This record gives sequence, structure tokens and C-alpha cells, in this order.
Amino acid sequence: MIIGVASGKGGVGKTLVAVNLAWTAPQPVLLLDCDVEEPNCHLFLDGPLLHRESVSIPVPALDTDKCTGCGACSRICQFHAVASLGQTPLLFPELCHGCGGCVLACPTGALREVDSEIGVVEVASAGSCTLVRGRLNVGKALSPPLIRTVRRVATADVLTVVDSPPGTACPMVAALSGCDYVLLVAEPTRFGLHDLGLAVESVRQLGIAFGVVINRGGDRNPLVRAFCAERGIGILQEIPESDGVARACARGDIAARAIPEARSRFEALWRNLLTTVPRARRRQAPAAGRNEEA
Repeated sequence: MIIGVASGKGGVGKTLVAVNLAWTAPQPVLLLDCDVEEPNCHLFLDGPLLHRESVSIPVPALDTDKCTGCGACSRICQFHAVASLGQTPLLFPELCHGCGGCVLACPTGALREVDSEIGVVEVASAGSCTLVRGRLNVGKALSPPLIRTVRRVATADVLTVVDSPPGTACPMVAALSGCDYVLLVAEPTRFGLHDLGLAVESVRQLGIAFGVVINRGGDRNPLVRAFCAERGIGILQEIPESDGVARACARGDIAARAIPEARSRFEALWRNLLTTVPRARRRQAPAAGRNEEA
């Protein structure tokens, strides 16, 4: 079972939910930190490093002696990583997506592919949790290839929690693709509601069943509850606003370890997931790819 944890915006408690979900898992669990631009799960689940590998993508390199300045490489590149103005092309490897189209299009073989490191994947052990985190190198803009490398660690027969990057762009899609279920974390504010709506539409497009976890909940602002009720979206858990949870996070502690009430809420969330996810799978089976909300 692969559970994705996502949010329409940053700062709503996505990592709080992912880390505590992993810590309270009923069996050994993989936690994949796919927020590769700013990974932070290790601040709460620190442990000895077991493995480290670099991740590279192929980028073009030019042999000027073979180049005729025909511009074929520039015309095929949709990402403006190659620019040609009737002379020797200019290469911008930081924009390259590694598709190899320019190399295939070059009629003289002036372009070849070389590896460019974009980041690293590290595996650490933290008790019953194995943490796999990606770290994008400073100055690199292309995170999906690194995220996909982290995601390849997950298998359907291993309980896995995926901490997705915030937002609804390509990094979030790369992290959630292949998940069995997605928890959308939202805060009960107007900004949180707006971005939850964007996240709901994105997950629907991916065809993945989903439910909502409200963080910093309470009676002061029922916007998210009303939104979910109107659209028939299941709320699997609500985490009340708590100074104790905030203090635990500030000192790098796991809320479910420090606060009994928080632990009981995440254990209840797992019970909800273990019944909701198989039911969602059965509903999705007749119509492959069609999303059903819990």
C-alpha cells in the first residue's frame, strides 16, 4: 500500500502528517521524502545513513568541429535549452529535461549526451521506519527526475508513505503517480481552502482516490468541513490546533511520541486508511483511472 501525503500549499502540516503517519504505522514502513528542494523528514526521523547515490540526467555537449549551425537542435527543443541564431548553438544545460531530442535531430552528430548530476538519494534507518530522501543540488531547477528516482524505491507489497512536494505542479505529480491513496492536508483558512480546491482537482486528474486531513482544526473556521461536505469528500482525521504539537515540532520531536492525544489521532487515521483504501480500490477497479472520493 502506497499512501501519498500532499497539500495545495506549503506550511499547512503536510510533513507533520507524513512523519507521524510513518511513526505510528502498524508495521515496518518506508517514508519517501519527495520534497527534494527542501527535504526535512530527517529532522524528525534521524538515523544512520545506509546508502547514498547520485542522480544525473543526460544533457547535450557540443563538438564545434562537426557543427554546421543548421539549427535543427534548437527547433526541436521545447525547453529552450538550445539556442541557435544561424551559428554555433548556445547550450543551457540548466534548462535541459534530458529527452535527447537534440542529439537525435543533429544531422552531423555534433551533439552527444553527458551526465549532469542534479542531486542525491539517501537511505537512512530510523527504527521500524526506513527513510529515503532526495536532495536537489543547489542551483538545479529540474526536480521530477530526482523525485521519480526516490519513488522507484516503493513497491506495492511494502507499506509506504510518500511526502509530496507542496503545490500542484510537476513535482507533486511525479511524487503521487502510482499511489494507492492520497491524503490532502489542509488548514481551515481561506488561503488553505483555495489551495485545497486546486489540489483536489489535480488528484482527480491523476485518477487517485483521496481524502482530507484538517490540520490546526477547531470550531473557529468550518470552511474546509463545509467544502468537503458539499463535494462528498471524506475527512479522515482532524488535528486540533495545539501548543503542544507546535512545541514538539519546534524541537524536532514527533508529536505522536510526545503527546498521547496526537498518537491516538494518528492511530485512528491508520484505522481509517486500512478500511478506506481497499474499498476505494474496489470502486476504482471497474473504471480504471476514474477517481472516487472516500
